[in-house]
Amino acid sequence: MRLGKALGLLAATLFATHLQAQQAAMDPATRQLARDVFKQLIEIDSTDSIGSTTAVAEAMRKRLLDAGFPAADLIILGPNPRKGNLVARLRGRPGSTLKPVLLLCHTDVVEAKREDWTTDPFVFTEKDGFFYGRGTQDMKDSDAAMVMAFLRMKRENYVPDRDLILALTADEEGGKSNGVDWLLKNHPDLIQADFVINPDAGGLTTKNGKPILLGVEATEKLYADYHVTATNPGGHSSLPTHDNAIYHVADALSHLEKSPFPFELNEVTRAELTTRAALVEPQQAKDIRAILRTPPDLAAMQRLSASPVYNATMRTTCVATMMSAGHAPNALPGRAQANINCRILPGHSQEEVRQDLIRIFADPTLTVDYVDNSGTVLGKGSDRAAAPPPPLNEAVFKPLRETVKKMWPGLTILPEMETGASDSIYTIAAGMPSYGFNGMAIEEGDERAHGRDERLGIESYYAGVEFQYLYLKAMTSSRQK
Repeated sequence: MRLGKALGLLAATLFATHLQAQQAAMDPATRQLARDVFKQLIEIDSTDSIGSTTAVAEAMRKRLLDAGFPAADLIILGPNPRKGNLVARLRGRPGSTLKPVLLLCHTDVVEAKREDWTTDPFVFTEKDGFFYGRGTQDMKDSDAAMVMAFLRMKRENYVPDRDLILALTADEEGGKSNGVDWLLKNHPDLIQADFVINPDAGGLTTKNGKPILLGVEATEKLYADYHVTATNPGGHSSLPTHDNAIYHVADALSHLEKSPFPFELNEVTRAELTTRAALVEPQQAKDIRAILRTPPDLAAMQRLSASPVYNATMRTTCVATMMSAGHAPNALPGRAQANINCRILPGHSQEEVRQDLIRIFADPTLTVDYVDNSGTVLGKGSDRAAAPPPPLNEAVFKPLRETVKKMWPGLTILPEMETGASDSIYTIAAGMPSYGFNGMAIEEGDERAHGRDERLGIESYYAGVEFQYLYLKAMTSSRQK
């Protein structure tokens, strides 16, 4: 047995030992239903290229209809036949003055090539204590958990103290039809809410199978793509010159690789790092405390920057992700272009970072354009900075503490900055405070979202399903007691 496989089995086994109480709470029929829903979601291809989020929406709508939800409370809408969004509403207590809560889950997934995987990414595969498939971590696990919570509450005739709105949406991962943006622009009344729970962010981390913290997204970075382009006359490949567009762009990317953005912390990342310092090994803890001082210790900063997670927490990051060039194998390229993907710290804008890239490249013959989420090249980016963190609402955090205490007593709840980005950017901009967390445990170092052989521990999944159910009931039962 390979070491990696053995460690994976060990982590899965150790995590299972922490879940005996939760397993007992979920009867075999519910457990089987949770597996069936997850399998169905994974095996519906919802990639932007050839997949369909409408197919996901229709499948989940049928499950909710079969459970007794009125058809009028299960609406599928979208800009085209492949990009449908399901908005499902669990009605609250009649006469309640509490505003709804929006539960936000995207159903699209990142592209996956069969030849890159050891299993078929669109076949739900169970092996070695894990469920494999595209979306098992991002985020069909949480889609399934939310649907399961709705099914279970309906089965129990549970009436929450306010409406719960579940939005299963398109194109968070890319594409031209982002479901949250489209719904807010075309049917805002369907998803208006007091606040938003978005399980695409945050989450439970385990180490050697033991839960060590539950991350809660309190703020997030701003997403942006840029094209850097070089052009020249090209020519015959037998007459090479120094004026080669590929080399030109490659030189620019080399400058970018060697030019990290400035170190910067905000109130959320300071609090996050302060908490992490109590959870990590001694040298890391010492380095964290050293960068929290004023001025920060440069040597400690350099050591922590070697970790992708800490580096992304401390600064804006920009990295080349795609490149295209040339028109024939025997011709010098007349044009070369690279896509640069940036995750921008709160307080800074897309246009500000575009200007930073121009400064880093220091080459007026290159063009640097901003590209929006639909792939449209706009040239100039937005001057709007990322939104400030929302308040720590007790309507969100009190039931979270209660649920965590029930499932994982003593576990640290860590408000943090999401180093990526999520659909919360749309709901926050629309005036709805948004919080990101879920109960799906990912072993430290086994983050495979967007990558090959994406997987989730089997018992991690069932615990996450139970967490979502318990949390929603804790959040919406206070006025019924």
